Amino acid sequence: MHGGNQSETSEFLLLGLSESPKEQRILFWMFLSMYLVTVVGNVLIILAISIDPHLHTPMYLLLANLSLTDLFFVTNTIPNTLVNLQSQNKAISYAGCLTQLYFLVSLVTLDNFILATMAYDRYVAICRPLYYVTAMNPGLCILLLTLCWGLSVLYGLFLTLFVTKVTFCGSRKIHYIFCEMYVLLRLACSNTQIIHTVQITTGCFIFFTPLGIMIMSYVWIVRAILRIPSASSKYKAFSTCASHLAVVSLFYGTLGMVYLQPLQTYSMKDSVATVMYAVVTPMMNPFIYSLRNKDMHGALGRLLLGKVFQRFT
Repeated sequence: MHGGNQSETSEFLLLGLSESPKEQRILFWMFLSMYLVTVVGNVLIILAISIDPHLHTPMYLLLANLSLTDLFFVTNTIPNTLVNLQSQNKAISYAGCLTQLYFLVSLVTLDNFILATMAYDRYVAICRPLYYVTAMNPGLCILLLTLCWGLSVLYGLFLTLFVTKVTFCGSRKIHYIFCEMYVLLRLACSNTQIIHTVQITTGCFIFFTPLGIMIMSYVWIVRAILRIPSASSKYKAFSTCASHLAVVSLFYGTLGMVYLQPLQTYSMKDSVATVMYAVVTPMMNPFIYSLRNKDMHGALGRLLLGKVFQRFT
């Protein structure tokens, strides 16, 4: 790897998923709609959990942090995408591109860590219910969240600093909606084998360790649920995990489609998969977590009805 890419490349061109004006108009309204739905959905989740004292528990504190992460995630990429879709100038500065990459890596990692912590929370609640209050006390919950945020920030910084050592020359065109690691490495004219190896090695550890924690948690959870004699109690126990399982499946399914492959095989179909985890997953999470959760239904109802009542008083 060689330094000095700042002097050779001052900006990149984010061309998006299509260069057709008609398709760009369709994409603009599609991304704008998804962004607004994502922002409203996640803000409502955060407000409902913050205002309702009944939701001041570890499970909902983790959910609020997941919604906050998703909110930052889409705000990092979609507003710039909307501007590019409406503008003839598709340029993004070198510093802006690396900033976008940093937040992308950090927030994906944070999502991963929070989902693992939520799986552990469900494990304690179902398999060790008598110890839940002490095992998931507020102090430990805050400590776990601090570790999640801290490790994510450091990992994002670690990979971004590696990219600053890559030399970019020749084409500056990114046929994608934001600065993503695989896309940038494809534009490099220096040897990227080292950074790609580092990314795969650290990425496997960063992502498969939490995934292993989730798998082990659910193995114990399923065993505990199967020992419950009452069918209604089994359903109630499983329903507390169903939303988390749905989000985990969506998150890891789309993430695996993109990153569990050699750099040379990365193509446009993978950029569509990246849109799935970068845009669709944050949009779906509030619906998944509130759809079958009676506590969230009640909190959201009280929040919205309270706003309506204040408007007419």
